[in-house]
Amino acid sequence: MGTPRSDREAQAAEVLDRLYEEYPDSTISLNFSNRLELLVAVVLSAQCTDERVNEVTEELFEKYRSAEDFAAADEAELADDIYGITFHNNKAGYLKSIGETLLEEHEGEVPDTMAELTDLSGVGRKTANVVLQHGHDVVEGVVVDTHVQRISRRLGIAEEESPTKIERELMDLVPESDWQQFTHLFISHGRAVCTARNPDCEACVLEDICPSSKLDGDVDLASGETWN
Repeated sequence: MGTPRSDREAQAAEVLDRLYEEYPDSTISLNFSNRLELLVAVVLSAQCTDERVNEVTEELFEKYRSAEDFAAADEAELADDIYGITFHNNKAGYLKSIGETLLEEHEGEVPDTMAELTDLSGVGRKTANVVLQHGHDVVEGVVVDTHVQRISRRLGIAEEESPTKIERELMDLVPESDWQQFTHLFISHGRAVCTARNPDCEACVLEDICPSSKLDGDVDLASGETWN
């Protein structure tokens, strides 16, 4: 296995330095033009690819342009409009409820606090963090998606298993100025190299400091299982 730096803070710093160099243009990949579109897109992206979400929202955002539109939508019709999105029936309910809540409590606008956002249907801390960061320029934490969860554990930066606990670990280890970009860098690396099932360790810029490297290690620290 690779040899990580002396402690987790040093490991996180080295990982960030290398990933900044490897992915200098890394950013959010969802398409949106305003805060409501961002919120909707992130809700739809749960357990679904950003590519698929962008395909669906291209037409969705032509039809539903405001909180009023989502609130007034027929839920079955809305589910059809987002067909192809994972759990489209459930998410149609979320979007209609979100529209209603935005109208009733926020004058149709997307709120700018963690508490208000996580009160919306289908919105957890991860979604709220994305909306705050990219809709309001407010960085309150680290977005822990599946890529961040997997790679931070593989690299020995995070030891916890749940996204909420991993976020707390990362907020203690990573400078606040890097919180937003940390997620984008890990997503880029997860898509390009450090995939879930078959990471390309030979092509990885982090291989020599990765304790999960397949080249000379036996265990994937992300799952705790041995490599096939």
